[in-house]
Amino acid sequence: MLYYSKGAKDMVFTTGELQDALTGIFEKLGKRSKVLALPPDFTRFHSFAGAITEMAWRYYGNALTDVLPALGTHAPMTGSEIGRMFGNVPSGLFRVHDWRNDVVTVGTIPSELVHRLSEGKVDYSWPAQVNSLVMHGGHDLILSIGQVVPHEVIGMANYNKNIFVGTGGAEGINKSHFVGAVYGMERIMGRAESPVRSLLNYASEHFTRHLPIVYIQTVVGKDDAGKLQIRGLYAGDDFECFRLAAELSLQVNFLMVEKPVRKAVVWLDPEEFKSTWLGNKSVYRTRMALADGAELIVLAPGLKEFGEDKEIDRLIRKYGYAGTPATLEAVRKNADLSQNLSAAAHLIHGSSEGRFTVTYCPGHLTRREIESVHFNYAPLEEMLQRYNPQTLTDGFHTLPDGEEICYISNPALGLWAHKSRFEQHLP
Repeated sequence: MLYYSKGAKDMVFTTGELQDALTGIFEKLGKRSKVLALPPDFTRFHSFAGAITEMAWRYYGNALTDVLPALGTHAPMTGSEIGRMFGNVPSGLFRVHDWRNDVVTVGTIPSELVHRLSEGKVDYSWPAQVNSLVMHGGHDLILSIGQVVPHEVIGMANYNKNIFVGTGGAEGINKSHFVGAVYGMERIMGRAESPVRSLLNYASEHFTRHLPIVYIQTVVGKDDAGKLQIRGLYAGDDFECFRLAAELSLQVNFLMVEKPVRKAVVWLDPEEFKSTWLGNKSVYRTRMALADGAELIVLAPGLKEFGEDKEIDRLIRKYGYAGTPATLEAVRKNADLSQNLSAAAHLIHGSSEGRFTVTYCPGHLTRREIESVHFNYAPLEEMLQRYNPQTLTDGFHTLPDGEEICYISNPALGLWAHKSRFEQHLP
């Protein structure tokens, strides 16, 4: 059922309009006695999910008993991050998702179906896993809150990804990420339908249909002044609210560049991007806009690690972003990587496959560390003097010496492509 649907490319939701819309949604849902909120973590700070969660808490009061940020494999939120993102929501309501231990398998999709959906690229069953609080918490309403935006693993972020990945377990996350990687991220990004989405939709229909999950989805874009605005709000308990949000997100967040980009400069906010696990959105979201032989320069003052999880960080350091053939060969030969397929998928996603170069300018990692994972290195301060984020605006620029760049201030907010490359992967 669709409870709310409103959005347009140039629409702006004021705080009051957002509050009124949410109040209307909650009134339609009726009285509830035990509510669980599943917002994203701080890596989705710009989703407006923090404000929505706070509004839900103000509406439901003591009936909102638990807030479980959908961390997936990300590091737990700090107290300061919770305070900044969720405002006055009491810190005692927050729970930490333990993706390695505190999950239950609610059902298993047979290998035959996974094999067919992946076009024969993998041949294993897939466990649908969720946090035990989601399955056994006794809630009469589960609010899954988040932003729909192009995504490298599943095509478009959110909807039931928030459940089966955001609160999922190690095996389910590993295997689903690997399906998307071997299928081909450029065939997936920006599309509501994908092999990974089909897995999750099957799981929703067959294993969690009895759960009282209602999705609240935002579509977020920038106005002419660069300020983030909610362009769309959708709420429902099935695929329709996600489909509508995905359609609007393509209009708001998908940017077709006028010509292939020879040099892209991407800024990573140090509060949001501390690892290449997250920072490689600069690679994912720009790759279809980059010309053959292009250079991608990543300004990353907060970068201090490769993976937020210690084991994944070790695997990235061990195998590096060496391209799909080398990664698949490493999976075949090494148990540590074959047992952590989300890390293998990430290594594939983060590689340029030799088509363009990636130059990282880190705040805390050394040249040796950056080059050891097959990226190029450049000193941060030197590059900040040449490419100043405080003066650059999104889009193409010609610098005083004639160098042309395409500047991107936040790769998490969109997907960039040139039609020549995007059309190669049209279904």
